[in-house]
Amino acid sequence: FFRFRHCNTFLNQTNTRVPCGGRFISTNRNHNKCKVGIIGSGNWGTAIAKIVGDNALKRNDAFEEQVWLWMRNKESVAKFNAIHENERYLPGVKLSSNVVATSNLEEAISDSKLLFLVFPHQHVDSVLDGMKGKVRKDAKAISLIKGIHVQDSKPVLISQVVEKKLDISCSVLMGANIAKDVADGDFSESTIGSRDMKEGDLFKRILDCPAFSCNVVQDVAGVELGGALKNVIAMAAGFSDGLGLSGNAKAAILRQGLIEMYRFASQFHIDVRMSTFMESCGFADLFVSCIGGRNRKCAEAFIKSGKSFEELEREMLDGQSLQGTETSQKVHQILVAN
Repeated sequence: FFRFRHCNTFLNQTNTRVPCGGRFISTNRNHNKCKVGIIGSGNWGTAIAKIVGDNALKRNDAFEEQVWLWMRNKESVAKFNAIHENERYLPGVKLSSNVVATSNLEEAISDSKLLFLVFPHQHVDSVLDGMKGKVRKDAKAISLIKGIHVQDSKPVLISQVVEKKLDISCSVLMGANIAKDVADGDFSESTIGSRDMKEGDLFKRILDCPAFSCNVVQDVAGVELGGALKNVIAMAAGFSDGLGLSGNAKAAILRQGLIEMYRFASQFHIDVRMSTFMESCGFADLFVSCIGGRNRKCAEAFIKSGKSFEELEREMLDGQSLQGTETSQKVHQILVAN
């Protein structure tokens, strides 16, 4: 209880100077406030938009109150802006009116100092290519994308892809965060991985609230790979459920899976810390993904139905992407080559 009271006291105080865009700025001038753009509007992107939108109103000393949410579909944009609800991905969840949707990517990112990247890893290259040359030079990004790229048979962090393509720094956010639960205000924890603690603290200030507790660690690779690799283990948990194996078997999958996640991460990134895998981005995310989550559910259905993953993705996910299958293939490719 002390932790939550202390957190609220700290976050609700008004500072006259806050870190933004790599420097400290005065919050007395509106044009110095941080504009926030959220790129991606699936269930997780919409849940994050709800948190960010609410916090932007409460902390308008540092952030512009209007938050931009990029959607691909123009019809979805018009409907969202009329009712402030993403009926396709989070029906029944109302967002504050300061969250404004647009299908114009440049409008969402232009002059934004903070960029949230929340779209399937299959679209990383195409979306980032559309952002090239349109972001502020002092913008800061944070990736919520769970997946990995492969180059020369080695894993490449998506945050590294972002930094290379956009020439800006990129933190990451991963954790045990089922989107609907987060959007409904159920208590959740999450982990921010950032090389620069000031940058991580800035993202924490726009994200952290009593129902969404964020911790900042200086281990970007550990946080990001924890969020990506847990989907591989969640597939294994789903196969176990589909085969009717006991809870003991699933517990063994989780225990061994967590160890293998750390071994894989530390093999390619020597600075990865085991302690990171005890954060929400590690064990907690693995646990909740192996109990619920789309990857576990589809893996169980794969065993029971005999249908392909492509069929199950269409039937069960309503336009969302199954992440575990592609990540499993990439991990296998990397391990065979190394």
